[in-house]
Order: sequence, then structure tokens, then C-alpha cells
Amino acid sequence: MSVRIATFNVENLMNRFDFSGFKNNLNKDRTLQLFQIEDEEQYRQLEQGRAIAYADDTRQLTALAIAETHADILCLQEVDNIGALNAFEFGYLFKMVGEGYRHKYMVEGNDSRGIDVAVLMRDQTRYGEPIEFVAMTSHAHLTYNDLGIHNPELALLGIEPHERIFKRDCLEIDVRIGGKPLTLFVSHFKSMGSPRNGMDGRASTMPVRVAEATAVRRIIENKFATSGGAASKRWVICGDFNDYRERVVIGGDSLVGYTFAPVSEPISSLDILLNDGFCENLVERRPVMDRWTLYHTRGPDERHLCQLDYILASPALVRSNADAIPDIIRRGQPYRTIFPPDQKVELFPRIGWDRPKASDHCPVSVTLSMV
Repeated sequence: MSVRIATFNVENLMNRFDFSGFKNNLNKDRTLQLFQIEDEEQYRQLEQGRAIAYADDTRQLTALAIAETHADILCLQEVDNIGALNAFEFGYLFKMVGEGYRHKYMVEGNDSRGIDVAVLMRDQTRYGEPIEFVAMTSHAHLTYNDLGIHNPELALLGIEPHERIFKRDCLEIDVRIGGKPLTLFVSHFKSMGSPRNGMDGRASTMPVRVAEATAVRRIIENKFATSGGAASKRWVICGDFNDYRERVVIGGDSLVGYTFAPVSEPISSLDILLNDGFCENLVERRPVMDRWTLYHTRGPDERHLCQLDYILASPALVRSNADAIPDIIRRGQPYRTIFPPDQKVELFPRIGWDRPKASDHCPVSVTLSMV
């Protein structure tokens, strides 16, 4: 008996238009910056046309990437609302996989842009075992005070103890696979952002992600404290954690050839979850050069590949899945992504240089035995 689980940041699955670019050039799409626009009404008309045309290609590619996960349970990040999710599943994903993901679960979280985490499930696994929904719990309301994890580093960022911990949510979903319990914890941690206080974006926002990781661990420990402990239960933590423990730094260029150098990071918010064998990053079972789920670049002087998307498994699942190695679907990446030479894949049709694409992230999927 097994279940296939995937996680994917689908990058702004929206069902509303963003007109803020009329007053804020930082939010204006580069296409519209090529044209003289007379007034806000004209801007709104042009933005609607641009967004609709771009969204169709993008969501076809997103659906293709999801279809390649072959997931029974799909954990998503950056979903606008249940309406957007239903429209995407019916209009795009259904065409790729048929009537599969009938069950959709999400709760409005804390993100200022309105992007949330969500879970889609089939009625049964590909092997015919029933998938039974048991319960859903949102932890978006938790504050630093609630868990006693406020600290001086957060205070320096202007974050107060009464504020909410999660920038989106830690959505907890209890299910049964063929009658056997499994709990999903789906989250999307604070993004790295821009440099601040003399530090780069990753370092300056690290205390927030450390707090989120601490909160996730505390939630899991508390949930199973009276039933034998977390190590004895089946659970996974899935999502985009906007952090990495290692990356592959890219040098060179297309003329002289690219170089790829793995670099370990001394500090990561992931350490909070992975220390002491609390859980395992299943993607680390892949070779060090082949763990990346995102290509990052700010030009030739700053390029790397890194893992931002995770499926972390409990010790109980690790023990029964010693040979489980996740798949990373990279065919939806844009052409600008620099692949190590032995990892090149055939990209989906209509992929562009940097858009359209399935997402800036790659889906991660794994089959887990429930014995």
C-alpha cells in the first residue's frame, strides 16, 4: 500500500487582476512599459488583455507539470482562492489527468497579496486504496506569544510578540490511506526579500523563517505528544520554505562554458526541522548536484541552483521508505534556466525564454509506502 505525494509552488494562481502598476512602476508589467498609456482606464484594459493572454499559456504549462507528478495528493502554494483553484482544475488540469483531484482544501492565510496554500486529493490512490479526508486545521492565527518563540532577532526586525507567526499558514490535513493515518503539514515560509540592515535578503529575513520552522516543529510535537510521540507517526511537511542548506553556484558563460560548484550554507531555517533526526529531507537522497528546484539569477554575477521545495518525512515514514527517492519535474522551467550538462530535459511545448513557464519552481513528488 502506497501513496504518491507532490508539492508545487504554482506561482501566483490568481483569478483577479492587479492594477497597482498604474501608480507603481515596480508593479507594472514590462510589456506595458513599452507603450504610452493615457489614463488608468486604458491601463486597465491593456492589463486585462495582457494578463488573460499570458495566463492561458502559463496554466497549460502548470497543468502539464502537475500531470507529470502523477500525485494522489497534491500540496500547492501561491493559490489565490478556492475559485481560482476550481477554475484551474476544471479548465486545465482536468484536460491533462481527467477527473482526478475532486477534493480541494484551503483556508485564507496571512499573506498580504492573498496567496494561500492548498491541498488537492483524489478519491483513491493509483493502486486503488481509498483516500479518506479526516480533518483540516489552520494555524494561521498563531502568534509568537502563543508558542513563546518571540526573540531579540525578531524584535530588531520590528516584529512584535502579538503578531502572527506564519506569513501564509501551516495547513494541517489528516487523512487515511487505505485506513492508515497520515498527516500533511503544508506551509510557505517568508520570502528572502531585498537586502536590509547591511545583510543580503536571505540573512535579513532568516529570523522569520527560523520562527516559522520552530512553530511547525512545535505544532507537530504538540499534536502527537499524548499518542506515542511524533517519531512513531506518519506525517510529512510539504511546501516552499524559501530557504536552502546548500546551493550550486554557477560560473562562466555560454562562450567559455559554465561551471557548477556545490556550496553548503552554515545556517538554514531547515536545520530546526532536520536536526536531531526529527524528520528527513527526502530530496537529499538525490546526488548533491541534482537536488535543485529553482534557478536564481540577478545577472551573470549572481546565479545558482537551489532547493526551496521540500517533502520532509517523519522517522516512521523514513523507516518504511528507505529506498524512496523523490522526482523533480523540471520540464516546465524557462529556457533561461542553466542546467548542469547531464541534467538537460526536453522542455514542454511553448516554453519561453523566461515566460511563459509552468512556474519559477519545480514540482517535487515521491511515492511513500504506508506499511
